[in-house]
Amino acid sequence: MPAVPLLVVVGASWGGLHAVSTILAGLPRDFSAPVAVVQHRAKESEGLLVGLLQAVTTLRVCDVEDKEPIREGHVYVAPPDYHLLVEDDHFSLSVDAAVRYSRPSIDVALASAADSLGPAAVGVLLTGANDDGARGLRHVVTRGGRALVQDPATAEVRTMPEAGIRALAGAPRDRWEVAPLDQVAARDAVLAART
Repeated sequence: MPAVPLLVVVGASWGGLHAVSTILAGLPRDFSAPVAVVQHRAKESEGLLVGLLQAVTTLRVCDVEDKEPIREGHVYVAPPDYHLLVEDDHFSLSVDAAVRYSRPSIDVALASAADSLGPAAVGVLLTGANDDGARGLRHVVTRGGRALVQDPATAEVRTMPEAGIRALAGAPRDRWEVAPLDQVAARDAVLAART
């Protein structure tokens, strides 16, 4: 049994600020599952994303620090230029090489959450201009977790959610779904209650 009962890992790239803000603003006030956000962004943007996301949610939003414990009711943002890894009850940061030109890599975060938490991992893949996150999302489902992909028709850039849907083709349909952006928060709440 994993040390963390549930972790929602949200991956986004181009258009991600709007998408992640929409989701956080739409989560129920009593949503207690921890959320990790992996957003592709420039190295010099440290701190900016946390402030912007904090403005739309009552959950506590913070940049992840190495070895930081995973706590309920928190939104953890992967800092720029570090991979975010999930290790049972805490996060680790890595400066290993970029994956698919990205650090932080959504694939790395999702795969580590799947390996550490198994069915307690929920992966969410949003708008973006590359395929980072698709393999990690499939790994979440393979390890017993659940996946949610933003409907590409509601994404600012369709490439990332379309890659996620392709990667999940053939996976059990009761483990993953596609939802328009304005319904992702509600679906997250349902998945959190189900897991």
